[in-house]
Amino acid sequence: MEYELLDWPPDGPKLRLDYERFSYAGKFVMTNTGKAVAREEGDEDGEIVAAVAFNEDRTDEDTLWLRYVTVARDRRGEGIGPRLCRLVRDRALERGYERLRIAVNNPFAYEALYRCGFAYTGETTGIAELVLEYPRPDPIDEVEDPDRHAAERYRTGLEEFRERDLSAEEEEFLESRRGSEPPDPEVEADS
Repeated sequence: MEYELLDWPPDGPKLRLDYERFSYAGKFVMTNTGKAVAREEGDEDGEIVAAVAFNEDRTDEDTLWLRYVTVARDRRGEGIGPRLCRLVRDRALERGYERLRIAVNNPFAYEALYRCGFAYTGETTGIAELVLEYPRPDPIDEVEDPDRHAAERYRTGLEEFRERDLSAEEEEFLESRRGSEPPDPEVEADS
């Protein structure tokens, strides 16, 4: 898999993604967001299998928002999304952003972003998305028991999802995480 950051906002390229293969496909034709993609290595036509769109926070120039993350439906669960988000995260930090944020609307995205080192802030958007942030919203030295605090924060976010109308797949996923610790950041996920 090849991972590439294409450009920064406001000069992002238009990506024409197949709406039947990708969630949020229409959001990637906007040029005011930066874009990063994952492509199948050695693929002649450079077929995109995942994409991320991002832009600077309107009121805080030190914060970059990941706006849309999408992985081709037939490639989900391979860890491509978290690896692509790590690329954007690392490049954004190199570029001088102090923090990255993303709002997620499902437990699969929540888990994937935790694998990238993001953590739940306790905030939600007006459309009930959970806001995650990198680095962790609470500096480690300000918390008495950082591991317990991180686990409680992770489980609190999962509970937010349990209160929603979920698919059977989402319910099963959440049940498998009941009482668990947050996933280790940087650990590659196969599922």
